[in-house]
Amino acid sequence: MSIPQQGGGPIEHRDQLAAYLASGEKPREDWRIGTEHEKFGYCKGAKLPLPYDGACSIKAMLEGLAQRHGWTPVEEQGKIIGLVRGMANISLEPGGQLELSGAPLETIHQTCDEVNQHLAEVQSIAEGIDAGFMGLGAAPIWSEDQMPMMPKGRYALMTPYMRTVGTLGTQMMYRTCTVQVNLDFGSEPDMVQKMRVALALQPVATALFANSPFLDGKPNGFKSWRSHIWQNLDAARTGMLPFVFEDGFGYERWVDYVLDVPMYFVYRDGQYIDALGQSFRDFMQGKLPALPGELATLSDWADHLTTVFPEARLKKFIEMRGADGGPWRRLCALPALWVGLTYDQGALDAAWDLVKGWDDETREGLRVAAARDALQAEVNGIKMHDLAREVVAIAESGLKSRAMPGAGGLVPDETHFLNALKESVDSGRVPADELLEKYHGEWQGDLSRIYDEYSY
Repeated sequence: MSIPQQGGGPIEHRDQLAAYLASGEKPREDWRIGTEHEKFGYCKGAKLPLPYDGACSIKAMLEGLAQRHGWTPVEEQGKIIGLVRGMANISLEPGGQLELSGAPLETIHQTCDEVNQHLAEVQSIAEGIDAGFMGLGAAPIWSEDQMPMMPKGRYALMTPYMRTVGTLGTQMMYRTCTVQVNLDFGSEPDMVQKMRVALALQPVATALFANSPFLDGKPNGFKSWRSHIWQNLDAARTGMLPFVFEDGFGYERWVDYVLDVPMYFVYRDGQYIDALGQSFRDFMQGKLPALPGELATLSDWADHLTTVFPEARLKKFIEMRGADGGPWRRLCALPALWVGLTYDQGALDAAWDLVKGWDDETREGLRVAAARDALQAEVNGIKMHDLAREVVAIAESGLKSRAMPGAGGLVPDETHFLNALKESVDSGRVPADELLEKYHGEWQGDLSRIYDEYSY
């Protein structure tokens, strides 16, 4: 979840909302890659999630990272709830999932180095407090009641509200992890093309990264339970957004969409003020019941933009949100996939040619089928396995065209970061398939073995 935004004066004209989005436009040479990933922490002895406080805890992790690795603490109401170092930050999801939001970097070589450094730092602190971390899309054994709540005002407001919209909202908050990449755009037409490709092909990412086949200690019938959860909560702020594919889509249409989404909160003086269900349009007119007479600011708008959760999200950049959290090597494969598809114009055009004939039903059908069947999904004659093979090939061509070298020039481009996905395409198997095979085979139904074999 996002850290509250700071700064930004009062919103005096509606045009400022679209201008805020447009201010993210950058020339191609300034496009960057921001990778985020979440992971589950647990105490090795009890095999239970890290509580907030105690010797083996989230607080101990954050304080250790600050003291030993140069991170600056972020506090809320006197409690440490995150860390900042340069342009990167570490934050907490509601159930204590630890998230790295990486700095915007030029190449996947750099972003992968950042991920590796982060996980090494986390390991160094975890070993001292007898904690472990796992990269999975959903907590495989722990019940919702066993998940702690982090001391953040935003989550205290969201938790009861999520129980009133959809059916699985609190599972999303407390029992899921994702990996995502944030990418730039150069103009409004470029943003539109990237958003359309991002939404249409997000089910392919869901399939390739499917890694949440267990819940409450047994198979749940899905290969990506995390993706299934997102299909069953708060329809006002989730989904595949058919309007993005309509003529005339652009910044203004995105503003209309976000303004229609009910508010969660207003952040003032270090506190979250309950504005659940209230209207940002009213806020802009000084008529918000939570703060009567007060006008919304651009930082309030930036906060409100973080409370919509579609499969791809527009802010000053585009977030790709369809993938499960996963093992170490796949954390670099996700940015490789989307950078390859969107940062080379030839690859972006090829990706759009692949999906531009699809209708809303096909896109939604692929989303639903990917969660259940991953690469074995099939919708309206489209076989996910064949589609994924073509998408990965387009991404590889895009990375070759980018020709961003690494290792001091010894590695000519970024294509090797796709190797994990190419293996899945070759075999038809994704992480969830491997987990299920172990569960039904050598583990003999003993899911507790996942701790030793799948921790970082």
